[in-house]
Amino acid sequence: MQVAAAINRVKYDAFRWRYGLSIPARLALALGMACLVGLLAQVRMPVPWSPVPVTGQTFAVLLAGVLLGRWWGGVSMALYAGLGIAGVPWFSGWAGGISHLAGPTGGYLIGFVLAALFLGHFTDRYVRSRSFLSMLGLMAVANFVLIYVPGLAQLGVWLGLVQGEPVAPAALLGMGFVPFVAGDVAKLLAAAAVARAVTPGQAYGPEVDAGR
Repeated sequence: MQVAAAINRVKYDAFRWRYGLSIPARLALALGMACLVGLLAQVRMPVPWSPVPVTGQTFAVLLAGVLLGRWWGGVSMALYAGLGIAGVPWFSGWAGGISHLAGPTGGYLIGFVLAALFLGHFTDRYVRSRSFLSMLGLMAVANFVLIYVPGLAQLGVWLGLVQGEPVAPAALLGMGFVPFVAGDVAKLLAAAAVARAVTPGQAYGPEVDAGR
């Protein structure tokens, strides 16, 4: 009982500390999370029939909002995308440059920002969002809607320009969605478990459901 209480106290203190940080300190944390996404982007497995590789980066993207909170998870992913576009070589395959925004994976970069913003909002605003099942559901929405919708849209446009004709929906899903589902489910389960383990079960800021 005492050990559990001590662990909960550590989690509460950590998130309360994060909530009260200055803007420069928050930017430093956001940059650190962007670096982690860049490192996990190098954990990659090419898909022979697709220009989009399987990577480990979405695991960190899903945790960015949880760990950094409202707005700042999104800021971290905006830093990742923006600095990578500016030339920092931390996209998949140690690549960088503006061509990646217009390339087949550019939409996924936009989705990373949206997903982190979404998860940061719920983590900071609702204590009940921090349970394993709630977090798993929120992460599933972030992953399969907020990342894949812009990702597939951009991939479809890119393929249409390369091929000179619109790509069939089935072919688009076969290149930009189906090969990644199994890995995404594993990353969702792992990220939700980590989120549940590190987030406090009590309010540390302006949660609207505190005490309910």
